[in-house]
Amino acid sequence: MNRDQAGELLDNKIDVKVVLCGLWVATLFVFAYVDIFGFYRADVIKGVLAGEVSGTGFAVDQRFLVLTTMYIVVAALMPVVSLLARARVNRIANIVVSLFYAVTAATSLIGESWVYYVAGTLIETVLLLVITRVAWTWPTARRSTSLPAGAS
Repeated sequence: MNRDQAGELLDNKIDVKVVLCGLWVATLFVFAYVDIFGFYRADVIKGVLAGEVSGTGFAVDQRFLVLTTMYIVVAALMPVVSLLARARVNRIANIVVSLFYAVTAATSLIGESWVYYVAGTLIETVLLLVITRVAWTWPTARRSTSLPAGAS
């Protein structure tokens, strides 16, 4: 073994499902912390105490909370989908769901002036677009055009 090979680190290829799962987990953490940090804002707290989402006109009621829960549940299930779904379904689900969330995240920036929110949402959007790209470029099996040994 020569000197160059002795210190070389082994770098295994990571399965695309694990990559997607990790990206969804990171995205969910950013989603959560951007929202949690919002509760340090007086306008957000005042809106919640008044029963509305600050700056949107949405009332915080049963319907709003159920719809918000469903919105988050879809993203929260994507790490599981990424690990357990078959490749074809997995690829389609990751492309569709990540693009949907990228659009809705970007839309939430309309009228926003807080830098933490803009930065967090841009990071979310980049992560979601990376998910889209990873799913879009999902590796395919190469089919051999040669006949098996012994076949003519």
